[in-house]
Amino acid sequence: MRDKDLRRYSRIVVDGMEQAPSRAMLRAVGFTEDDFKRPQIGIASTWSMVTPCNMHIRELAAEAASAADRAGGKGVIFNTISVSDGISMGTPGMRYSLVSREIIADSIEAVTAAEGFDGLVAIGGCDKNMPACVMAMARLNRPAVFVYGGTIKPGVKGRDIVSVFEAVGAVSGGKMSQVQLLEIEKTAIPGPGACGGMYTANTMACAIEALGMSLANSSAQEAVSSQKVDDCHRASAAVMRLIELDIKPLDIMTRKAFENAIAVVIALGGSTNAVLHLLAIARECEVDLSLDDFTRIGARTPVLADLKPSGKYLMSELIEIGGIQPLMKRLLDRGLMHGDCLTVSGKSLADNLSGVADYPQGQDVVRSFADPIKADSHLTILYGNVAPDGAVAKITGKEGLSFEGRARVFHSEEEALQGILDDVVKPGEVIVVRYEGPKGGPGMREMLSPTAAIVGKGLGSDVALITDGRFSGGSHGFVVGHVSPEAAVGGPIALIEDGDKITIDAQTRLISVDVSEVDMENRRKKWRRPPSSVRTGALAKYRAEVSSASDGAVTMPPAWDDEPHNT
Repeated sequence: MRDKDLRRYSRIVVDGMEQAPSRAMLRAVGFTEDDFKRPQIGIASTWSMVTPCNMHIRELAAEAASAADRAGGKGVIFNTISVSDGISMGTPGMRYSLVSREIIADSIEAVTAAEGFDGLVAIGGCDKNMPACVMAMARLNRPAVFVYGGTIKPGVKGRDIVSVFEAVGAVSGGKMSQVQLLEIEKTAIPGPGACGGMYTANTMACAIEALGMSLANSSAQEAVSSQKVDDCHRASAAVMRLIELDIKPLDIMTRKAFENAIAVVIALGGSTNAVLHLLAIARECEVDLSLDDFTRIGARTPVLADLKPSGKYLMSELIEIGGIQPLMKRLLDRGLMHGDCLTVSGKSLADNLSGVADYPQGQDVVRSFADPIKADSHLTILYGNVAPDGAVAKITGKEGLSFEGRARVFHSEEEALQGILDDVVKPGEVIVVRYEGPKGGPGMREMLSPTAAIVGKGLGSDVALITDGRFSGGSHGFVVGHVSPEAAVGGPIALIEDGDKITIDAQTRLISVDVSEVDMENRRKKWRRPPSSVRTGALAKYRAEVSSASDGAVTMPPAWDDEPHNT
């Protein structure tokens, strides 16, 4: 045992005669006399059999706990929930996806604080539990390391979950048979791990590593690999070092660190959900981050990685050439990252990258600065009379940089999907999907089913889609989400009518509808919010508390004012 008592929190729970009941309970779950003298390391596991993304994390959590014990701590495993986007996509259940981010963060905070853990290793495997883990770490502000559960191996012929969604559209468009669809369905998901492109899970894994909250290469390892097991071992040892050095998450997650994360997300061509989640994490850290920071950093940062959904390659192929460490080294050498940022290794980002070799000659997964996929960001923040508070577009340039068309309005994702499959939507139209925002859903569902159907029917370059909902990391095409204010609070998107001319321009960062202010005001006077079937439960609580998407769709209340108020 070390000379210095590192049990800042756990000693309150286990020391002294009065804590005998606590020790009695802990003995029953395997604590020995010596364990009471060790720092307790909470191992937050997101294991469940709900989804392949998380089905292997029980074993990873056990490895992390054993490693914590070997490093001189006492590992204690606890679980939290997961909601599968891929399974609930296109159904009412998808409303719970973004809501689960808040529930997971709350649950990790509750267990860690209640049990008095001195440090935390959190293992996340899919879209919402990953940012949730880091949000909880920020709230708790005690030594912590995030471990990514890892990406899935490619399916047959490089297929993945997006292949299945797009195949549904292909069947509807007469381009594929039901037999072919079934074959794709059976061969797209070979086992454990998160969806294999630069979708939200892999995007957030890379962002968290760039933020400094994961060890090197945690984002770039397959779920079923010896490297991922070693990552868990190293994470627990790292937490023990962080406890000794008294390095905490808020020492690491500074404004500069968030700028590093944004640069990496852009260079990788990552998911629009990174905007939502990084804003939310920044709120927990009390870092002043806004939509406009994505524009500012995006103006100088190119898209370099040719990864799905808009590119050719899967995460496994990026792993084969070295993951994101060489990319970060390139960005650092180019002056696009801050090398002085502290990381969970206890060292600076520049120190971590100092010995990293470049990508092998001949690879074309990651382009050079001289030959980027896009010279600036694919994440374009748009403003205009459709979105006064902002909207987030994912435009790689392959779809073109502007789109103008007549509105085709739908009041839900289901209506929009049916309209696409039934050929109600015509080339040249802008699909408007509203009442799917944080409050309107409630829950801000992802629009992967409609966007995949558009691509599957061969309309990818012929229509655009805008929504106050959001998009899966697997969505591609001319799509704009997070339109704020949302329709449910009377935002302008609620007032658009079929046939209105809509203009989307990535170069001028404009999204507008060709309707006069007078006409919009007349429509507003007649507008009534549609009734909602949600009256009770988690969705109703979420709707009551959630903020705008432009603020990260968080449920944080205003800061408590210590001064009493007259009531």
